[in-house]
Amino acid sequence: MSASTILVVEDDNIVRMLIVDVLEELEYSVLEAADGEQALEFLGDNEQTIDLMMTDQGLPGMTGTELAVKAREKRPTLPVLFASGYAENIAVPAGMHSIGKPFSIDQLRDKVKSILEQA
Repeated sequence: MSASTILVVEDDNIVRMLIVDVLEELEYSVLEAADGEQALEFLGDNEQTIDLMMTDQGLPGMTGTELAVKAREKRPTLPVLFASGYAENIAVPAGMHSIGKPFSIDQLRDKVKSILEQA
């Protein structure tokens, strides 16, 4: 079985790097985007497999929620995981998930694993 591919959308370079490092250590393939526009380029490439999109809620240009809606237009079944320092305050659209920042490596691993197993 090949590794699942996760698209990480995070405008903070350091936070993104840490998330990517963790996911790569867990043997996932990772695509990185600094904003929604870049993420949508990956999502629009039908040759590119994406098993999960993990996005920050506070992105420049569009919110994580807006990005998720656009992502679902391109890929209706795409699982989405929001990472937010305000996880309790964001309305997570149906069929999507959230994890509060800061999160531990174990929390991230367990969350990603459970979402991918449901998919």
